[in-house]
This record gives sequence, C-alpha cells and structure tokens, in this order.
Amino acid sequence: MQMSFRWYGSSDPVTLANIRQIPGVVGIVTSLYHIPAGEAWPEDEIRALVQTIEAAGLQLSVIESVPVHEDIKLGRATRDGYIANYQTTLRRLAAAGVRTVCYNFMPLFDWLRTSLAYELPDGSTTLAYFDEEVDEQALLAGRLRLPAWNLETDSHLLQEMLVTYREMGTEALWDNLAYFLQAVIPVADEVGINMAIHPDDPPWPVIGIPRIIVDRAAFQRLIGLCDKPANGVCFCSGSLGASADNDLPLILRELGEAKRVHFVHLRNVRKVGPRSFYESGHLSADGSIDMLGLVRVLAEINYAGPVRPDHGRMIWGETGNPGYGLYDRALGLAYLNGLWEAARAFA
Repeated sequence: MQMSFRWYGSSDPVTLANIRQIPGVVGIVTSLYHIPAGEAWPEDEIRALVQTIEAAGLQLSVIESVPVHEDIKLGRATRDGYIANYQTTLRRLAAAGVRTVCYNFMPLFDWLRTSLAYELPDGSTTLAYFDEEVDEQALLAGRLRLPAWNLETDSHLLQEMLVTYREMGTEALWDNLAYFLQAVIPVADEVGINMAIHPDDPPWPVIGIPRIIVDRAAFQRLIGLCDKPANGVCFCSGSLGASADNDLPLILRELGEAKRVHFVHLRNVRKVGPRSFYESGHLSADGSIDMLGLVRVLAEINYAGPVRPDHGRMIWGETGNPGYGLYDRALGLAYLNGLWEAARAFA
C-alpha cells in the first residue's frame, strides 16, 4: 500500500519537510482548500500544488476533497453548472497526474464532533461525539465548524437548507447522488481518475438531516448507481467503526475483492454509547476496532492504493488543527507500517 499523510497547504503548521521525515511516507493527501465548492479549479494552481509537493521529495497521492456543491445534493436547477465545473476539475487534475479524488455526499455539514478537545486520562486531547450534546443552533451558527469544512453560507440560508433536507428525505438524496455519479463517473473513468466516496461521519442522521453512506448496504447500492471501475469508496475505519452495526472486515473484504476500495483511512475510535464515541490512539487496544484485523484484510486482498492515518490525538503540548497534529498521526503511521509489514510477512 502507498502510505500517505494529510497536509493542509502552506498555512499548515505541519510542513512537507516534517512529513518527509516520517518513515514510510511517500504520498501527500491535500486539496485547494481556498476554492469555494462548485468552482472549477484553475490549471495553474493545480500544477503549482503538484510541483510544490514533488519539490519536497513526495508525490500527490490523493485530492481530498473536491467538495460537492450543496445545490447538487439538493437537486436544484443550478446543479448542472456545478457538475460541469466538477467535470472540468477532474479533467484538469488528471492532466496534472492525479489519479484519486476523495469526496463526500454529506448534506449541509461535513464530519461533526461535539468536542474538539476531549481530554483523555493520559492528558492528551481528542475529537469526540456525544449524541446527547448535539446542539442545532451551535451547528447553524458555525460553532462546531471544523478546519476542513468548505461551506460558506449565511446562517439564515443554513436554516433554509436544514428545513429542505429534512423535507426531502433519504430517497431523494439517493436520487441526487445517482444524478451526480451518472454525470461525473464516466468522465473520471475516461481520464483515469478513481472517485472514492467517504462514508458519512458519524454514520447516522444528525438533527433530522438524512445521511446515506453509512453501511455495507449503502456501498452496494452506491456501486449499482454507476457500475464503472472509477466508482469506488474511501474505506474509513473510524467513520464506519463508530456504528456497532458495521462489520468492518466484511465490508473491506467485499469492496476490496470487487476492486472498489480506492483509498483507505485508518484510525480507531472508542465507542462509549449507541451513538457516542471518542477518537482513541491508533492501537487496537486503545479503541473498539481491531486494526490488525483490517490490515490483514488489506494484505490478503493485495491492496496497493493510498492509505493514510486519519485523525490523531493532540499530544506533547502540540497545538494546531484539532485532530491534525503531527506527533500522534506520525506515531499512528509508524504503528500501521508495522502492522502492514507483519501482515504481509504472514499472509
């Protein structure tokens, strides 16, 4: 597998030089975060991003993400223009050598946590989600907004969209995803880009908003919407693992054998309630997920694509983007490398 690391660009306190010193890292996962959802990405900015990463002795493994505009998710009349821009962006990324694009179809909000600095017994802090603490007004006011969220909308428009999503329901959201995929996947397939949808995080409805990419059945339905090799998934152990209903090794094996796993996020969570969890260290003993078991599956299906350690704790006094410090993610990557070497040796 191709070990990669998330980087938020020139403003990220974690530098490319830092990342290159982590043993085993060859790829960078990043995006053009300043470009609003729905706009076509400029060719010169794509080229500059690739050149910056390659000059540091690394390669651009995955674009995470090219955000999907809300009008596409809502099925509004304006969606065709935004889809055309998305197609243009894919063509330009392919021309620059990009082969994997991660995206999500989460309505209104990206991944959500109720705490960005939940303190663990060892003094480290981590991201946590407690369902009983979900505050609708805090979400709409942006007080739970996270660094990677690319949604610039006034609060009154957020309220309007919230009502619309609640009224449209799950099946209409699936219809809008199908419309998007049937327009975008053929272009991705043509230019040689793998599209990897990220599961909803957390994998259940939030404040009445439907979420659909949540389990094994959802992935099977997704593939059926546009059955082309480019239409695949980002297998995120932390997102899927927050639900006790998901059999992670089974999902990974089925998708992997079907050649639909295009990207992998590996992190651990500790479930503390039916819909509550915090993000633990990567070790199997720290959380509720058998990380060794998942890496064994990756070895058995001969997975050769990009993998990254996902969110990490903030340790040793590090500050910066919650969940995206250098130290714990680097430790997690070293642990995953060890699991991979062992799994490959005994496969």
